[in-house]
Amino acid sequence: MLKKLLIGLAILAGLAGPVQGAGSISLSLSQQFDSLGNPLNGGLLYTYAAGTTTPQSAYQDSALTIPYPNPITLDSAGRVPQLFFADGSIKVRLTNSAGVVQLAADGILVIGASSGGGGGSPVDATTILATGDLKVRYGTGALTGFVRANGRTIGSATSGATERANADTQSLFEYLWGEDSNLTVSGGRGASANADWVANKTIALPDWRGRTIAGLDDMGNTAAGVLTSSGAGFGAQGGTPTILGQAGGSQSHSLTTVHLPPYTPSGSIANGAISISGGFGVLSNGNVPGGGGSAGTVANLTASQAASTFTGTAQGGTSAPYPIVSPTRVATIYIKL
Repeated sequence: MLKKLLIGLAILAGLAGPVQGAGSISLSLSQQFDSLGNPLNGGLLYTYAAGTTTPQSAYQDSALTIPYPNPITLDSAGRVPQLFFADGSIKVRLTNSAGVVQLAADGILVIGASSGGGGGSPVDATTILATGDLKVRYGTGALTGFVRANGRTIGSATSGATERANADTQSLFEYLWGEDSNLTVSGGRGASANADWVANKTIALPDWRGRTIAGLDDMGNTAAGVLTSSGAGFGAQGGTPTILGQAGGSQSHSLTTVHLPPYTPSGSIANGAISISGGFGVLSNGNVPGGGGSAGTVANLTASQAASTFTGTAQGGTSAPYPIVSPTRVATIYIKL
């Protein structure tokens, strides 16, 4: 009986291999020093997707649900906290508190339990949501790891941001700052995204309230002309359908004459009665040489007509705008921190 129990436990242990999709890098839990050998007190560790300048979050837990701010601030002893990443490769940049680069490395392989034995499959970092990704969820409230794309602001804990004021918004702050120059930064844009973050400024989130999502009309190619500035209403809102985040369209429209097809109205005209009046007069020419005098008659006529009246059936309505929204059901659009 004991033997069977042990065999059963062994089978269960084999089936219950690690399933978390996270690993780590060699910098995790290490102590860093400056060029003079002093602990890198307050050092800043930036993490990016390998080969890019796109921020990639490091996480505090192996389930990849609690992101660190980006950059991560080292403690007074220069220690890096425990780091978890999705499997794949990342890029890092380590600076001192003044922003002077101490270390820069790209293509660092994320290793750990998720790529080890036990039946677990590695998780590709490109298969999970990254900073700036959009997500539609059937709900209305705040969501851990996301903010709502509602036009409010994000920033540091002391920034006074209206949607989220917390250190975990830094990656999204810097991402939006670089991707969309039309998003408003409080006090105006400074020298860089990081400079504005350190200055405790806020940045406005994209505003998808009451709007649907459409692809840019070019998306790295020539413009398709499917959406146009005039026809799709982008020009009326100050932009073109090739500008990231540009709004267009409307929920209703009013017809004007140029929208009507050619047509011939029908009706009838009733002419007024025509009246003619007059009389006859005598014309005397006096004596004519070689003969007697002569006389003649002349007509004196006057004509008039009463006013004409057009009669027809009135066409059209009241010029009220008509709706042009397709059948719709709404939810909340979130954007990844």
